[in-house]
Parts: sequence; C-alpha cells; structure tokens
Amino acid sequence: MSDSLTAWRAEFPILDTCTYLVSHSLGAMPRAARAQAARFLDEWETRGVRAWSEGWWQTSRETGDLLAPLLGVAPGSVTMTQNVSVAQSVIASCLDFSSGRRRIVTPQLDFPTNHYVFEGWRRHGAEVVYVPSPDGLTQPPEPWLPLIDEQTALVCCSLVLFRSASVTDLAPILARARAVGAPVVLDVYQATGTLPLDLTSLGVEFAVGGSVKWLCGGPGAGYLYVRPDVATTLTPAATGWAAHARPFAFETGPIVHADGQERFASGTPNVSAWMIAQAGYRIIDAIGVPAIRAKSLRQTRLIIEHALARGWRVRTPLEDAQRGGTVTLDLPDSARVAADLIAREVVIDHRPDAGIRMAPHFYTTDDEIAHALHVMDGLTK
Repeated sequence: MSDSLTAWRAEFPILDTCTYLVSHSLGAMPRAARAQAARFLDEWETRGVRAWSEGWWQTSRETGDLLAPLLGVAPGSVTMTQNVSVAQSVIASCLDFSSGRRRIVTPQLDFPTNHYVFEGWRRHGAEVVYVPSPDGLTQPPEPWLPLIDEQTALVCCSLVLFRSASVTDLAPILARARAVGAPVVLDVYQATGTLPLDLTSLGVEFAVGGSVKWLCGGPGAGYLYVRPDVATTLTPAATGWAAHARPFAFETGPIVHADGQERFASGTPNVSAWMIAQAGYRIIDAIGVPAIRAKSLRQTRLIIEHALARGWRVRTPLEDAQRGGTVTLDLPDSARVAADLIAREVVIDHRPDAGIRMAPHFYTTDDEIAHALHVMDGLTK
C-alpha cells in the first residue's frame, strides 16, 4: 500500500543494512545527528571555552523547547537531564518525607530504574508501595485507587509499559490523585514520539522520559517536565551549579535556585548529547505524531494477526487503543529465537518474563515486517 512516511528512510543509514525493528529500545540514528555532533565538535575545536557564552549554556532550554510541542506543553517547562534516573531523583528531592505524606505509589511492572530511585528514598522516610498487576501484562486503574490517599507524596505512573506496550488508563488514576492532593509523575519514555501527547490537558505535575527510543535522539538526553504553576513552589535538593540563579557568580554556600526550567538542572550541561538529540526531535515534529501513531497501529496489527494465526502467545494488548508501539511475542525458547533473528540481521530484542519485542516505526516498510515474520516462521518450525 502507499506509504508516504517511508520517504524518510533515506535519513537513516542503518536501514540499508538490516531489518530494524527495535526502535522501542534504540531508535535509528538520523543523518542529521552526525551533523549536530560535528557542529558541537567544530565549536569546541574553534571556539573553545567561548562556546559556553556563545550558545552552549542555553542548550538545555533550546532542546527542551524543541521537545515541548511533542509533549503538549509550553516552551520553557522542559529541563534536559542525563536520563530518567536523574529526573526522578530531582523530583523526589523536592518532597518532604518527614511529613504526613510519605508514600510513593508506583506499579510493580514499571521500568526498574524508577523502583531503584524511589527505594533509595526509604532512608529519608519514604514508603514505597507497588501496585500489583492482575496479569503481568497490564496495569488497570482499579488496584491503584485504594493505595492513593492523603498519605501519598507521589504517584509514579508509566503511560506505556516497557515489557508489554500496554497503555495505562490514566483518567481514574489522575482523578484519584487530584482528589487527595497527590502529585503525579508520568513516565512517557515509551510513548513520546509514537503516541500523541497533551500533558497540559492531562494536568500532571511532572513527566519524565528520554530520547533513546521513538524520538531517535540517542542516549544522554533525558528530560523533565514540571507544570509551570508547580515549578515555582518546589526547591530541589538534588541540584547543581547549573540550577543557580547566577551560576557564573560562583557563589558559595546554599544555592539560590533559578526561576525558570533551569531550577531543575544539575551540574555541567550535557551539551553534545542534547545537540545530537535535536536532529530526531525535528524529524518527529516534521512528520507529526498522529501520522506516526496511525502507521504504528496498522503495522503492529499486522504482526499480531500473523502471531495469532501461528498460535504464538501475544504479550501485548490486542485492542488498538490499549497498545503502544511495540508487540511482544512469547514463543517457546524465545531467547534463542531472538538471538537467531539478530544473527540474520532482523534486529529485535528480548526481555525476561515477556519475550521478543518487535517495533516498527515510521520508517519501517510492510515488506520488512513480512520478511521478519517469514524468518521467524523458519526459526520456530
């Protein structure tokens, strides 16, 4: 069928070498990323320390403002970080776990880094409570509601689960959190760039994510959104000199936090990674996430239909509205099948307690999907 989005394939060199179905883990590198890296190196080489005052110091705001439309938030409300672990640590450091609100509510199926960060705050009085899943696949809202109460300091919720690509039904969770005055951090790592987002309309206090996956931005470019009316009320304890109102005054003693998104920064900016990430952001914005989502649903449905016809266990929701951009297939000996697929230049990945994860993106052709499934058929006979 006609597919205008495949015109972008020429921007991604790796697509000429393999069948790349792993954008849920590491998006393909755009050619423009190399140009961005060269720009950074040229500035370092020719301008040296002067590059800080000639643009480098503003890289977080510049990159965050490019990302803001993809999140559905206002410019100036996104702070770039090294990764989600740093972003979550900054959020947690804004909270007072010695007060009546000590509970952090997070799903058992969440990506482990969120668990690791929040567990570390137990020594400061936090109580970490895990929301169970009824099937190891989804996180329906019902188990959340009794755990979110007036003792809740933070609700952490992943919009799309990393193992199954299950989309969370947010409305009841957000309504319950608002009713008891508990702030929410939405982890959109597995959503941004493949699901249309409007965080402003959702009203969440925080959101975190990274650029490695659907944004095709590479590693080292995490991000933290803080709702503007909330930002001015917070004082992060996890901080650094880039968060100072006057960083180049080099004032000693307690920090005087900046007023804008820089308030949530830490140490020296990760300039090179953030500049590189801009290349992917621009492409996703040019295409438009609604078009990416429509194609993703169609192609993931192709994979699911093939799997069901073969009797393979599908560990991803079958309903379009409940599915992110990935299909997880739990086959007999799936770890071995995954390794054999990669050896045959069909690039996917495998996760314990899940199976083989396959993810078409806007640059994937239907022929590539057919080829990957044909190879898989041969490996499972």
